[in-house]
Amino acid sequence: MDTSYTTLSRQSGLMNEMRLVANNIANANTTGYRQQGLVFSEFVKASPGNPSLSMARAEARNTSLQQGVLTETGGQFDFAIEGDGFFMIETPSGNRLTRAGAFSPSAEGDLVTMDGYRVLDSNGAPVFIPPDAASIDVGSDGTLSIEGQVLGQIGVYRVADPTSLVREGSTQFRSDAAIEPVEEPVIVHRFLEGSNVNAIEQVTRMIEIQRAYELGQSFLETEDERVRGALKALMR
Repeated sequence: MDTSYTTLSRQSGLMNEMRLVANNIANANTTGYRQQGLVFSEFVKASPGNPSLSMARAEARNTSLQQGVLTETGGQFDFAIEGDGFFMIETPSGNRLTRAGAFSPSAEGDLVTMDGYRVLDSNGAPVFIPPDAASIDVGSDGTLSIEGQVLGQIGVYRVADPTSLVREGSTQFRSDAAIEPVEEPVIVHRFLEGSNVNAIEQVTRMIEIQRAYELGQSFLETEDERVRGALKALMR
């Protein structure tokens, strides 16, 4: 039975990974999406007189911080981060991090996301855009200005421990680790960063997971037949 428990734990992990891979593929064209993977871990239980039992767990998730492709959109309020960091946005649940830089000015003059969340500057305050601003100038560090008058600087923030990132929705993250402004951020105006999903790699991985799962399922069915046969023999 020990082998069945081991296989079941592996099957559960494969199913979790399949869900992540499917989500990655579904978001291959989502602006600012970060590919996610699953980390498998093993723990071994041993008891006197019995063979050790190896169990696999797949609960820890890791987020790829690889740069996505930057695409020129021409949008006046489209921004992309080149290199390290995230935009900081203000949500009802608290401040969150994102690489999705498709923004627009609200009726109140705040720079907001597509969901209406305010974008924060390098000091953690909302970025203000005058309602009558026909056009804005954007420095490579995210400094916004109109006719030479500085309005503020779009904040770019770094997480001290990237493994602490927890996904919320498709493109937002929270973290309990220390978050600090990037000293020399690079922001590209009128561009958006695409998803960093390697679609071909993810489809290949999905096929591998499916085959591994089918192999495990076949083993469980064979093991079930063996146990049933042994029980029938005992009952004779």
